[in-house]
Amino acid sequence: MQTSPSSAPGPPVWRRRASWQKLRSAYWCSKRATAFAELGAEFVHGNAPETYALAREAGLETLGDGEGESWAMGAGGELEREDDEFRPDAALFERVRSLRSDETVDRFFRRFEDDPAMSERIAAARAFVEGFDAADPAIASARGIADEWGSGVDSTSSRLREGYGPLMEYVRASILRAGATIALGTVVRRIAWQRGSVTTEVLENGKSSTIRTRAAIVTLPAGVLRQAAAAGVAFEPDLPLAKREALARIETGSVVKVALRFRTRFWERLHAGRYRDAAFLRPGRGPFRAYWTRFPVRDGVVSAWSGGPPAAALRELSTDDRIRLALDEFGRLFGERSRARADFVEGATHDWDRDPFSRGAYSFLAAGGETARTGLALPVGDTLFFAGEASSPDGQGGTVNGALATGERAAGEAIRAIRLRP
Repeated sequence: MQTSPSSAPGPPVWRRRASWQKLRSAYWCSKRATAFAELGAEFVHGNAPETYALAREAGLETLGDGEGESWAMGAGGELEREDDEFRPDAALFERVRSLRSDETVDRFFRRFEDDPAMSERIAAARAFVEGFDAADPAIASARGIADEWGSGVDSTSSRLREGYGPLMEYVRASILRAGATIALGTVVRRIAWQRGSVTTEVLENGKSSTIRTRAAIVTLPAGVLRQAAAAGVAFEPDLPLAKREALARIETGSVVKVALRFRTRFWERLHAGRYRDAAFLRPGRGPFRAYWTRFPVRDGVVSAWSGGPPAAALRELSTDDRIRLALDEFGRLFGERSRARADFVEGATHDWDRDPFSRGAYSFLAAGGETARTGLALPVGDTLFFAGEASSPDGQGGTVNGALATGERAAGEAIRAIRLRP
C-alpha cells in the first residue's frame, strides 16, 4: 500500500507490500561469477510503454522478442524444433464475441468437442490458458481471455538483461530523490477512512505506528484484497459492496517457478550442438510445462514453469522436492537425467500461493467478470484509490506494465482529488 501526502508537513510515505515483492530474485555467488534468476515477474509483455520508458531512463538493456529457438516434445518422445512460436490463438476466442453471455473457458471449449479438426487447436489453447495465464479453464472467463489475447499483450515478450532488480532500484532511488520515505519491513493492519482522511495502522519491524493522510493508494494483490480479513488487513468501514463484488470475480492463479543453476550448459553440447541456441523447451506433459534458458545470455541458469491446475497439483511439495522434480524433468527432456544431476549446482523457488503478502501469482477473470477489473480500479469516496495488475482493464492484467500503468493512473486520480478539495 502507498499513502499520499497528508496535510501535515513531511514527506509522503511508501509502504512495501506484495506488489514489489513479486519482483523477487535469487542471486548466487561463487568465486567465478554471480548469477541471478527471477523467482517472480521476469518478462516484459507487449508494447509496455511505462516499463520501456523506465528502462531507458535507468539505462538498462532489453533483450528483444524472438531470440533463440523453441523446442517441444514430439510424438516420438524427442524434442523437435518449433517453426511456429507458442502464441495465443486470439482468432479462436474471437468466436466468444457472438455469445449471448459469458461462460467458462471449459464450456467454450466443449462447443468444439464434436469437431476432430479442432482438437489440436483446443489443446494448444488450453495449454496457453493454464501455462501462460496461470488460469483454471473450469473457472476462467472466456470473454476475459478473448479480451486479453485480442489486446496483443501476450503476442510479444522481451526481458531486461539484468532483470527487474536494477529497474526497481532505479525507482527506489528516484523516490528518495523526490523527498519521499520508503519503509521496508512494514505491514498494513488497519485502514480507517472517511472522505478526505485515512488513518493507517501498521506494524513496522514489529512496532505499531499510525499514519494519517488525505488519501491512500491501495496496491494489495487481488488474492490479499479478496481475503482481507484472513490476511489481517481491516478496512473500516468495509469496502463498498460493488468493490467486493468486483473482487469476487477476480481470481488469482497458481504458479510454481523453479530456478536451476548448472555448472555448465550441458544441453548445448548434446547431439553436436543441436540445442545450442535453445531458448524455450516445452515437455508437453508432466508437472512443468515449460523451461527456458536466458539465451542469448549464456549463464547456465534455467527456469522451470508450471501454471494453473498443474501448479496447484504441486502445492503440497516441499521446496527441496520442487527443485528436485524440476531438475529431473529437465534432464528427462534430453534423456540425460544423470548428466543434469551431475552438472546441477543449486536451485531456488518461492511459494507464491502460501506467501501471506501475495496469496497466489497473478490475476485472471472468472466467468461473468468482464467488468471486474474496471470495478476494482474505481476510487472509493475520492479517498481510496486502487492500483495493481488486477485493476488493469486494457488487457495488461498479470503484467508488470499493468501494475506500473495503473499505479500512475491511481496517483493522478489521488492528486486531482486532493487538489479539488476545499
